[in-house]
Amino acid sequence: MSLVSGSLLATGIPYYSFPMITLGPIHIRTFGLFVAVGILVGITIAARRNERYGIPSRDTERVGFILVAAGLIGARLLWAATHIEQLTGPLDVFAVWKGGLQFSGGLISAVLIAPFVTRKWPRTQKWALLDGAIMGLAVGQLIGRFGCIAVGEHLGGPTNFFLGMHYLGGVTVEGPLVVGQTYHSTAIYEVLWLIPVIAVLFWLDRRGARPGVISATFLISYGVLRFLTDILRTHDERVKGLTGAQYMCLVLIPFGLWVLWTAYRPVAAEQLVVEDASSNDSSDAVAAVAADASDSRQDDAVTADVADVLDGASELEGPSSS
Repeated sequence: MSLVSGSLLATGIPYYSFPMITLGPIHIRTFGLFVAVGILVGITIAARRNERYGIPSRDTERVGFILVAAGLIGARLLWAATHIEQLTGPLDVFAVWKGGLQFSGGLISAVLIAPFVTRKWPRTQKWALLDGAIMGLAVGQLIGRFGCIAVGEHLGGPTNFFLGMHYLGGVTVEGPLVVGQTYHSTAIYEVLWLIPVIAVLFWLDRRGARPGVISATFLISYGVLRFLTDILRTHDERVKGLTGAQYMCLVLIPFGLWVLWTAYRPVAAEQLVVEDASSNDSSDAVAAVAADASDSRQDDAVTADVADVLDGASELEGPSSS
């Protein structure tokens, strides 16, 4: 048994595509199934977290589904634009259930429409709410990647890497593949590195990280890791040597750094201003109280002096003076 396990480990992860699950007369496309489950779980996570910041779960769910719809359209259109050779007709552009979504297109579409659908949300809580959305996005992305694995998508060239995809057969979106050969599967790699990234996000949330830190952590880590794994892809259209997702990463990384800077610098500065104002107000109040007390003591002293003078005059002039 150990020899068999060692042999499988040496040749990669055994893989046979499973684009469809058959339950009697029911046929379920696995890509669409995993994407749908990822969307539902991701929105649920975001909604429950946003409730801690005063946003009803129904509002988050409504906004989430709008952004998801926009994201799916953008993701599919960008994929179709960069995989024209895989389209057999105009209707294939809309055949999302067959596989083929470009994450960068979905993210860009969601980011463009987000300010309009969240305009009624409290402005002071935007970063905290973004953190909840990012946590849901990360988990949804992880689940959705199993759909890519199921249909044999986002593949690279042959490899001896022990975490490569050892192809045993089945219909795949990308190919053709040779049975018995091990290939890079960036979808599998992404699942593997998303697990620790998500663990860090939830750890930061439990530790009460500053609003924006969770978002920055995901944007930077996803940008770096996705850029590196996309180097291995061999079936994506490239412009000047880079995939569309890699260009997205070149934007995500500096944007994440800016979010991280914003999460610390302005918040810290505002706190200092508030503390200074508070301390100044306190000092002014103390000074005012002290001045009132001093004036009161001076008034009492003057009153006492006047009384002493009158008493002295009474004693000198006798009873008639009274």
